[in-house]
Amino acid sequence: MYSAFTYFLGFVVNSGEYKLMGLAPYGIDKSSQTEEYKKIIRNKIVNIRPDGSIKLEMKYFDFATGLKMIKTKKWEKLFGIQKRLPSDPILQEHCNLALAIQQITEEIVMNMATEAKNLTGEKNLCLAGGVALNCVANSVILKSNLFKKIFIQPAAGDAGGAVGAALAFAYMNQKIQFSVSGNDRMKGAFLGPEFSNNDILKTLRKYNADYTFFDNNNELFEYTAGQIAAGKVIGWFRGRMEYGPRALGNRSIIADARNSEMQKKLNLKIKFREGFRPFAPSVLSEDSKEYFDIDVSSPYMLYTAPVSNSIRNKLPENYNELELMTKLYTQRSEIPAITHCDFSARLQTVHQETNPDYHSLIAKFKELTGTGIIVNTSFNVRGEPIVCNPDDAFRCFMRTEMDILIMQNYVLLKENQHFDPKHFKEQFKPD
Repeated sequence: MYSAFTYFLGFVVNSGEYKLMGLAPYGIDKSSQTEEYKKIIRNKIVNIRPDGSIKLEMKYFDFATGLKMIKTKKWEKLFGIQKRLPSDPILQEHCNLALAIQQITEEIVMNMATEAKNLTGEKNLCLAGGVALNCVANSVILKSNLFKKIFIQPAAGDAGGAVGAALAFAYMNQKIQFSVSGNDRMKGAFLGPEFSNNDILKTLRKYNADYTFFDNNNELFEYTAGQIAAGKVIGWFRGRMEYGPRALGNRSIIADARNSEMQKKLNLKIKFREGFRPFAPSVLSEDSKEYFDIDVSSPYMLYTAPVSNSIRNKLPENYNELELMTKLYTQRSEIPAITHCDFSARLQTVHQETNPDYHSLIAKFKELTGTGIIVNTSFNVRGEPIVCNPDDAFRCFMRTEMDILIMQNYVLLKENQHFDPKHFKEQFKPD
């Protein structure tokens, strides 16, 4: 159902659902149009049962027998708007429809969680599946206090089935017992490959790159924190790659959350993506309550939380009447680069015990600026996967307007590289 609306609103099915989630807060809550859209969805598109089960009205869908998600003409007649093409501008009606289906999804998920509680009496809940990557819906369950503990594994989509299969085998065949504890058994989910300084040096020599090597990690963290504070955008490539769709501090692009121009710069010049897309904050776990209204850890960016009232700015009185891009660049808080239009943020709490290097970097930034929070977005450009190896990282660095690349203990400045980045883009552009 959610993917069908992703398609109708001009995004790619099975990869653009998070864009739909990011667009939803630009909708006007309880407006006549948003409420009408929700009424249409409930009465025509999906039958929602109290237990959370749903039945789609298949005369509006085409995915079961055709090559598209929906029967477009019927949807256009139903909602009174044309299917949006990827190149079309995003209008308020698109935002309102995104909000409508997001709120419907939250209602269904909450019904399912309530039914699970009623059937089992369990105090703890584990979520998986692609919809469990909808951090806004997850947060609705969290705020309900229906469960004492909630765990959402970081690769909650189809790829995470591998973890489920391994756990099921261990439980059924190896007789390994599992119990709920207060600790994160996945330990940050850094399960991918890592590369030594020697591996990285081979790549740098391959491209005849200019670099500096830091022998001391502490000095490297101090240097990096200073560059972030100076407004630089940094590709950060250290340790084992993260498991799942989120970059968690080992294959990340990082920057200063306090910089009012940073969201625009990252979207348009680094990620080459839609300008409305929000960015996630990485915050020291011990400081999270200083910036956000949240009582639990969020190591995998699978919850949203409101930005604390103490650091919010007052919005203009006509805020709801503003165009999308004007809303986007309204400064909403003291950390504007990560504060979404509804004062929320999809936060990552960074823990010393699971990622000591990344935690140390943010701690150095806090020593320098008094702020224990930075921007964290995945180290890739739109349409490509997160970089995995040093060659991926170097090519991505050269094809964007990132200022600095740090791979393990090697530091590369864009201004010191010996060839024109434009030539590099042409020579190494992806298939």
